[in-house]
Parts: sequence; structure tokens; C-alpha cells
Amino acid sequence: MSNILLIFTGGTISMVRNPKTGGLRPADMETFKTFVPELFSSDIHVDMLPFTPFIDSSDVNPDNWSRMARAVYDHYDDYDGFVILHGTDTMSYSGSALSFMLENLNKPVVFTGSQLPVGVLRSDAKENLLTAIEIAAAKDEVGNAIVPEVTIFFEDKLFRANRTTKINSEHFEAFASYNYPSLAKAGVHITYRSHLVHYSDPRIPLKLHESTDCNVAVLKLFPGITQQVVRSILRTKGLRGVVLETFGAGNAPSAKWLYRLLRDAVDRGIIIVNKTQCSTGSVEMGQYEVSLNLLKAGVISGYDITTEALLTKMMYLIGGLDDIQQIKQLIQTPLCGELTVEPLL
Repeated sequence: MSNILLIFTGGTISMVRNPKTGGLRPADMETFKTFVPELFSSDIHVDMLPFTPFIDSSDVNPDNWSRMARAVYDHYDDYDGFVILHGTDTMSYSGSALSFMLENLNKPVVFTGSQLPVGVLRSDAKENLLTAIEIAAAKDEVGNAIVPEVTIFFEDKLFRANRTTKINSEHFEAFASYNYPSLAKAGVHITYRSHLVHYSDPRIPLKLHESTDCNVAVLKLFPGITQQVVRSILRTKGLRGVVLETFGAGNAPSAKWLYRLLRDAVDRGIIIVNKTQCSTGSVEMGQYEVSLNLLKAGVISGYDITTEALLTKMMYLIGGLDDIQQIKQLIQTPLCGELTVEPLL
């Protein structure tokens, strides 16, 4: 029998309808169990760990990430896998953060949630939850976890969490992984694509990282952006890192004032990473002349990483390291499959 720890943080999946008012409210554990009795009738043993009070995913912050990561770390030897119930709005941020905070992970940590509450007739909650638990418990013929990394399961696909983005607020297929294939697909059977899974060295113990630094920002370029707007962001007190969302393959306006402001920020020790605004594809700095100024200014490439993964990776690295050059090098290095330096064949 596999042992799984089900960690409740909140989200739509944990809501039920109040029979008196008709409004939605967080479910207590006993009420939740009545909606999903299958949890306790299979050959997988499930324990439940609720966060009290539940957290709306819009309120999730690095302290909550630390609490989630700590819950996995503290119970790591007692369970074969972990499932985290989480609101969908910031699930990609939380999943990305935990992929960095849980270094050398060798057990599954599966995030899931739903678009409709568990207490609603047409809810997708039950199928998402039960499949996530089955994935967290899945082992190969010699007893090793099939997908020992931080993932998101939603609708019928399993994605590497730090490759995902929420793409839809209404459809059941709420997440996409544009630059990396899904790790598994659930139908009558669950088909795993093990050659795409990130495996850590099983001889190295799990290491927990809880320090983060929130002094980062996203600067999204757009036609007509003014010098005042860019200056106000880059001059933010205490700022240490910037995700620069650029056009196409990493291009930016050729205005001299933009180059000067970026160069000045880099010289002051601010780490600026080029991230394309396109959903699919990678930054290729230097391919076009309009990206050469970014290179000259000291901006580094984020390749094909998502904004969610890049932000959380910067928080994690800046929170744990002081050497700016080392941080820059690690930002451009795949730590747990979050980016591809060379295009996939």
C-alpha cells in the first residue's frame, strides 16, 4: 500500500455550497470526505493535512510557499508522495517555487485543484484529485516513483509545474505548458512519458530552502512606453531583480534612454533577465539588431522560461545567495527542468 499525504491549502476545490444560503464556503475535512469517499476505499492510504485557515490563492505569498515546502520536508520519510490542493490562480507560481525550494526531490509532489467546487454536481474536483493521488502513488517495477518532481495535474494532463501557466478561467483545461511537453496523459489508463521526467540523484538527500527575497519586479515593454515609467520601476528602492518582458525573440525599442536606464540599473547590481512576451518560443538575444542594446546593457537571457518560474527562481536565488555573478549564472542554468538552453529536437 502506498501512503500519500494530501495537503489542503484552499482554493475552489475545497469549497462546498451552504445549503441554507446557497453561497460557497470552505469545507471542513469531514464534509469534504463525504464528497470524495473513494479517497478511503482504494489500496492507497491517504492522510490529510489542512492549512488553517484556508488560503485564497490570490493571497498566496512566499511565506505560504515555505509552509508548503516545510510540510513536504517534515513528512518526507513517512509518505511515498504528496498532493497539494491549491487555488488555480497562482498555482503555477507555487508549483514553480516548490520546485526550487525542494532540492534533490525524489518523490512526487502533485498540485491540483478545480474550476468548480467539490460540492457542485458538474465539478471537475473529484477526477482531478483522484488522478493526482494515483500519480503521486505510481511506482515502476522496482518500486521507484515514476514522476519524482513537482508537477501540476489538471483535466487530463500532468505538467512539470515550473513550465506551466494558467490560460483559462472558465474551461476545465485551465493550464498549459507551451515550451515543454506534458509528462503524462490520463485517459482509461495513465500514459507516462518517463523520458521527459526530471530525475534527481537518489543518493543525495532532500534539501529544503526557505529563504526568498521579494525585491523583484516585472517590467513589460509596450509600444509607447515612457522613460518615466521605466525609470520609476528601475529606481524602486531595494530592487534586486527584474523580469524584462520583451517583444518576439527578445527585442526591445532601440531608444538610447532605454539603454542608459538598463545599463545604469545593471551597474547598480540589479539583475535584469530578458523574457519574451510570446507564450511559445525562446529568447534569442543578438538575433536582431534591436536586441543588441540589451546585451550591451548587461541584460541576460531567460531562454524559454515562464514568467512564473523566472520570478520564483529569482526570489529563491537572491534570497539565498549574495554573489551577483553566481546568481546570474544559475538563472541561466536549468536547476530542475525549468528552462531549455538548447532547443528541444
